[in-house]
Amino acid sequence: MSKEHIETPNEETTKTNFIHQEIDADLQENKNGGQVLTRFPPEPNGYLHIGHAKSICLNFGLGKYYNGKTNLRFDDTNPVKEDTEYVDSIMEDVKWLGFNWNGEPHYTSDYFDQLYEWAVLLIKKGKAYVDDQTAEEIASQKGSPTFPGTESPHRNRSVEENLDLFERMKKGEFQNGERVLRAKIDMASPNMHLRDPLMYRIMHAHHHRTGDQWCIYPMYDFAHGQGDFVEGITHSICTLEFEVHRPLYEWFLNEITEGQPEPVAKPRQIEFARLNLNYTVMSKRKLLQLVNENYVSGWDDPRMPTISGLRRRGYTPASIRRFADEIGVAKRENVIDVSLLEHCVREDLNKKAPRVYAVLNPVKVVITNYPEGQVEWMEAINNPEDESMGSRTLPFSREIYIERDDFMENAPRKFFRMDIGREVRLKNAYIVKCESITKDENGEITEIQCTYDPDTKSGMEGSNRKVKGTLHWVSIEHSKTVQVKQYDRLFMDEAPDSHKDKEFLEFLNPNSLNVINSCYIEPNFMDAGANFEDGIARYQFQRLGYFCVDKDSTEENIIFNRTVGLRDSWSKKK
Repeated sequence: MSKEHIETPNEETTKTNFIHQEIDADLQENKNGGQVLTRFPPEPNGYLHIGHAKSICLNFGLGKYYNGKTNLRFDDTNPVKEDTEYVDSIMEDVKWLGFNWNGEPHYTSDYFDQLYEWAVLLIKKGKAYVDDQTAEEIASQKGSPTFPGTESPHRNRSVEENLDLFERMKKGEFQNGERVLRAKIDMASPNMHLRDPLMYRIMHAHHHRTGDQWCIYPMYDFAHGQGDFVEGITHSICTLEFEVHRPLYEWFLNEITEGQPEPVAKPRQIEFARLNLNYTVMSKRKLLQLVNENYVSGWDDPRMPTISGLRRRGYTPASIRRFADEIGVAKRENVIDVSLLEHCVREDLNKKAPRVYAVLNPVKVVITNYPEGQVEWMEAINNPEDESMGSRTLPFSREIYIERDDFMENAPRKFFRMDIGREVRLKNAYIVKCESITKDENGEITEIQCTYDPDTKSGMEGSNRKVKGTLHWVSIEHSKTVQVKQYDRLFMDEAPDSHKDKEFLEFLNPNSLNVINSCYIEPNFMDAGANFEDGIARYQFQRLGYFCVDKDSTEENIIFNRTVGLRDSWSKKK
């Protein structure tokens, strides 16, 4: 991993970030001994997406900013949905974004024994009980925010009976769903999460780390705060939907630390608004549906909002960190336009990506007065934004390809590309003039005949004669054939999962993928030096956009993925 600078909130944005203000206040009071330890706690039940990237940048950014540390902790409390594949992908994503966690990764399963002991403690204190009711019965007794719930008929079991039943739950004497452990708090609380929430459920399932050792598993609300407490987390940064969970978070911590002889430092939960991005879905369930029902090729399909998908599409770690910094941290939910993310990608690639010539939709051009068999090597700058990237040479010959869209018969006045009788410059080469065209029986142009002015070679004296159009090109004889996958947004609706009367799949974009099997690229494009810190080769195809080499490429079949265009064209489609 490159030691590239990690962009964290700068001085201009820091003081407007309410989380920084909260932490600053704690540090002024010398809470936690002036230390800051944050954590990123993903569930290993799917691949991370761009919303998680915001949380990663925030949590690790806070740790770095305050000279503290950040733990990576996997919330592995549901063995039915978890897999080591997801664990590995999450660690890869965090590292790819440019962050390193504190020590070894942590797992909630590391604390199963301690969590069980704390559950027993709450039973002994009369603050937890075993409930025999079904999930449906428990839900029906919850009440509403304005009406109190109904107490379970098992709520007042004796401590001894609860301890016995909980021990038997642990030993596997009961079936899934037959019993649960609930906290005894307040069935009339206006906060629904305090109405005797579940602490443990029975799940006879193999766990990816603990195997078959356990058949009862803690609920997230019981494991979350306690995991923070065990690790010494000072600030638990959560998304806004956990704001109503905070009283329960604090209730559990207070109960397990009550009566200790000395004051105990407890983590503090602070909430921020999650990232909502238009033209996509963020639900893991819906993303999994897209994968399982083959609407996409996998979790890393370049159309997916997953970090692995964005990586495969050619997005850079720096651009995503920049995006997270640009959108900032808010207390209220809002929707961010995906064009801002694409802008951040363009800004980064413009500075770093070498330029190469490629033709996606070719038409043949023959320069009739250019000597047959002659080849000239034209010098081209690799990146005008970075002189240190140097230059390369391109072969120029009598027969070349240009983009079919760069020619128009009987073109209007403001069409500054090729037309019969019009001169254009071939970039880094000569000025040419179209003299005639050849068509097939369907009226399709098959060949363009041009003449060139030998006194207009780029870089030579007298080459500064001006024409209004400049086109890119490749030599037919020397070009390499590659496959190009052009990606567009996966959904045509700004909020595909917000329609109550329609399924989000109804808004899939049928043109989100266009595969072009025969495209032509300059022969020595690797000489442009497109080696990024993550090993992915990225380029700007002159006048076409940014592209990267796909991971499935071979020496015989090079595949390019379109990362993003040179400018935002989506707004014109609305």
